[in-house]
Amino acid sequence: MISKKINIFIVSTILFIALLVTYSNHFQNGFHFDDSHAVVDNVHIQSLKNIPEFFYNPKMFSSKPDHWGLRPLVTTSLAIDYWLGGGLNPFYFHLSTFIWFIILCVLLFFIYKNLIAQSIQNYSGPYLALFATALYALHPANAETINYIISRSDVLSTLCIVGSFAIYLFYPAQRNRYIYILPAIIGVFAKETVLMLVPLLFFYITLFEKNLSLFGLFKRKNLNTSFQTIISLLPLVAATAICQFYTMANTPHSSTGFTNPFFSYVLTQSYVWLHYFLTFFLPINLSADTDMSVISNPFDYRIIMGLAFIILLIYYIFKTSVNKQTKPISFGLTWFAFSLLPTSIAPLAEVMNDHRMFFPFIGLALATVHYIGLLLTRYQTKSKSNKSYLGLATILALFILTSFAYGTYERNKVWKNEESLWLDVTIKSPQNGRGLMNYGLTQMAKGNFEKAKDYFEKALVFTPEYSSLQINLGIVKNAMKKPVEAEVNFKKAIGFTPDLFEPYYYYADFLNKNNRIVNARPMAEKAASISPYYINARYLLMDIYQKLELWDNLEETAKQTLTFSAGDARAIQFLASSKKRINKLDNNIMEVTNNPTPENYLNLSLKFYNQGLYDKCIEACREAIKLKPDYADAYSNIGAAYNGLKKWDDAISGCNHALLIDPQHRLAKGNLQLAIKSKASNK
Repeated sequence: MISKKINIFIVSTILFIALLVTYSNHFQNGFHFDDSHAVVDNVHIQSLKNIPEFFYNPKMFSSKPDHWGLRPLVTTSLAIDYWLGGGLNPFYFHLSTFIWFIILCVLLFFIYKNLIAQSIQNYSGPYLALFATALYALHPANAETINYIISRSDVLSTLCIVGSFAIYLFYPAQRNRYIYILPAIIGVFAKETVLMLVPLLFFYITLFEKNLSLFGLFKRKNLNTSFQTIISLLPLVAATAICQFYTMANTPHSSTGFTNPFFSYVLTQSYVWLHYFLTFFLPINLSADTDMSVISNPFDYRIIMGLAFIILLIYYIFKTSVNKQTKPISFGLTWFAFSLLPTSIAPLAEVMNDHRMFFPFIGLALATVHYIGLLLTRYQTKSKSNKSYLGLATILALFILTSFAYGTYERNKVWKNEESLWLDVTIKSPQNGRGLMNYGLTQMAKGNFEKAKDYFEKALVFTPEYSSLQINLGIVKNAMKKPVEAEVNFKKAIGFTPDLFEPYYYYADFLNKNNRIVNARPMAEKAASISPYYINARYLLMDIYQKLELWDNLEETAKQTLTFSAGDARAIQFLASSKKRINKLDNNIMEVTNNPTPENYLNLSLKFYNQGLYDKCIEACREAIKLKPDYADAYSNIGAAYNGLKKWDDAISGCNHALLIDPQHRLAKGNLQLAIKSKASNK
């Protein structure tokens, strides 16, 4: 017995080290997708003082009103990570998620061990439990959840479900005290899936404690047993339902995200279930954002395949529930099915998402490994070459786990940054307009405007009325000196989604940068009114108020900003300006006077340029050059200012001077091309 325990400890330690190595390259991975509004732009997570309000104010979950809702456990955990890291340090966000994942895996080992032992009562039970745990822990599909920070809602809710299940399983004498309900109540504040604990416990009691098959549920003599089981679970039902009603009642209708037709969506889920099932055994072609869409034709071959799969799944759930040896298989498959129900009956915008496999795969790991265990046990009984059998089984298990670990390690690389993630999406999901657009954004950030525009236009084929796509087309066209075309895109974005703040914010930013300050004001005010907690919209609005010298408006907006973002440096600066009645440009001039560095002169030249004061821009650049003769940025700005003055020869001269210093200077190249084209067209 001691030797066996030591062996289990050694194997467990090796598997734990393997898990650490597998995820060792993910701790510095960036923020992605919904992380932008729930983490990066969410000012509320920047103070631990806001934690109590997370539990009743849905507006604190996100900077975007269409994502407001109550998931206070998630938001609280984000605030703690922000505090620990002293800001948006991804290491702390990933570390906390990973710790919860480890705790989940430890609980699963003991649960698997208990369930398997009820059918396989030889020495191999604990090893099978370890294999099932490792299979789940190292599975590449779970990397989609562990790497996606806001998807910690899946990790937390699943951990709470498993925690409640473990307490119920291992402490039967404490059930009347309902301690097992507490983790479930906590989990409701992470995600809605916790309600699935009720049917899972019902089927566990039926299969293992009442020793009934699922066929037996329909026999008259067992109706009272089933009724008593339901009665025993009513406190759990009531507690989770009340908490769930509370969170849903505090979720604005606009954030539900139910955008697909119900009947077609549900039918499509049959094929999605088949896809998830196959992915467990062959986890290839994983995508952070799939291009799967609703299948409207009920006679589509994929629907037929999906429905056939569900019929077979139900058949095997019932069939394996009859024999004591196969009950863990039945329960594992039941876990897989019920954990998929919440996202299968709610017509969500995303038909399929790979991080939704995190909860269901707990059941599939149990069912698969228990089935393998039964096969090996039968083979062992018939075979005389026991050592060969053990060696072969061990080699096969190691091969599978090593393959999964390698796949997970590679998926972590994909999640490294926005460019690597969305490039992978464009390859795996080539008809995903959002994926194409997001990859284009990574190119736009690098200054590859033509390439970015190309990807945006590819995305336009699949999502012609996608507001964000129109916004980004406007941004890239403006960067390419096509403001007239850009404005058309911004106006289209507003037309497609007049209730969202983003089109107004980016249109206001466009107008502001093009010195149309008066026109920018109402757009910025609209953006700030729709999304009062999006800090960048407030910065833009305060900048506009300062330029227009609307001091009372500036003071009021700055004070409002400081009520929910205390200590915000920019808001404090704007507030000070409102009291001194000094505009931002005057502040920049004062800064240069007090600290006349080449960089400050260059920054001042940009301010002059943005306000159309091109002569002053050139003067500031020349002052910068006096202090730093080889300042390519300053010469480039001179070229841009002369373009603004339509003095093409002077512009060409300035840009050429910049390129002599830095031949790869992107802005100088752009300004030079503009000057040459403009000169040619004006001959």
